[in-house]
Amino acid sequence: MTGSVLAGFPATTIRWRDQLDTPAVVVDLDIVERNLRRGAEFAASASVDFRPHIKTHKIPALARAQLELGACGITAQKVSEAEIMADAGLDDILISFNILGRTKLQRLRALAERVRLRTVADNATVIDGLSSAFSGTPDRLGVLVELDGALKRCGVPTVEHAMDHARKVDRAAGLRFDGFMIYPAPDHWQDALTFLAACKDAALQAGLDPRVLSTGGSPDMVKFAPDANVTEYRAGSYIYNDRALVSMGGASVSDCALTVHATVVSTPTPTRAIIDAGSKSLSSDLFGLSGFGMVRNRSDADIFALSEEHGHIEFADGAPAVGDHIAIIPNHACVVSNLTDHVQFVRGDYWVGEQRVEARGTVQ
Repeated sequence: MTGSVLAGFPATTIRWRDQLDTPAVVVDLDIVERNLRRGAEFAASASVDFRPHIKTHKIPALARAQLELGACGITAQKVSEAEIMADAGLDDILISFNILGRTKLQRLRALAERVRLRTVADNATVIDGLSSAFSGTPDRLGVLVELDGALKRCGVPTVEHAMDHARKVDRAAGLRFDGFMIYPAPDHWQDALTFLAACKDAALQAGLDPRVLSTGGSPDMVKFAPDANVTEYRAGSYIYNDRALVSMGGASVSDCALTVHATVVSTPTPTRAIIDAGSKSLSSDLFGLSGFGMVRNRSDADIFALSEEHGHIEFADGAPAVGDHIAIIPNHACVVSNLTDHVQFVRGDYWVGEQRVEARGTVQ
């Protein structure tokens, strides 16, 4: 894999720090490209189809770069998100979320006429709705039964539940049972593989074809090895990385491509600074961590509170001066992408341009 997959985004001669207005979300494409190649190399070494989750970046140009490096398609979380990607020419999409309601089902059917589409289900109501929407269509909709990977979120908790739904999908008009999907909770990746394998075996014994066995998660990419019970891997955060991934050992600080840049607007005490980036810029996700992000090059900094437009930081070794700029690696990059209309693409010290986050706000 040689050459730049983001060659269409060359650096200018402008030093971006000289003209940055804050708060701003900055994405370093040199780091992005390294991360993309690392993801592609992981998929090749693990002998799995790679289906990146675009909810992290929400930018079609980056999704196309992922495909150029060998991804089989993309994962989206919502119908509206998938529609934006389809409009941009991406044509193989998994929507990894239960789809309910007449309006969404109508949009899902229209989307299926434009792209190769697959979705998930973990209950009879969702399966019935999908069947009603796709009954009579020339091509059946592929459906994965979602399994609970110990997150206690969506997903069935047992093999028996999984098989009940697999059989129901297989019998349903307009639908095609395609296999199983799981997302492991942190430190539960091996349990998730065991659950996936048990469901695969049960499906084969029942005469069903679980052609897709999909797991995922950026934190577990460093642990995953080829496994006969996995055909597909989904990961999102790996493209940018963030403080949560660093804390879980899935990335290093140098792998973090997205930072939120802010200006110190007040220093009420010698050790406390207030910045112009609050919850509307950094998000309030903690991920079990202490503080709301990591200040680059200041290990003594504790972002201990956020107001809507203010960040509250305690610096053990003394606060920066009013007017100084700081860079923050957020706890969760995916949420930050959805908080801003545009990000600033850079390469090292040089500005590339302002990039619209095209699928920002697509939550339906």
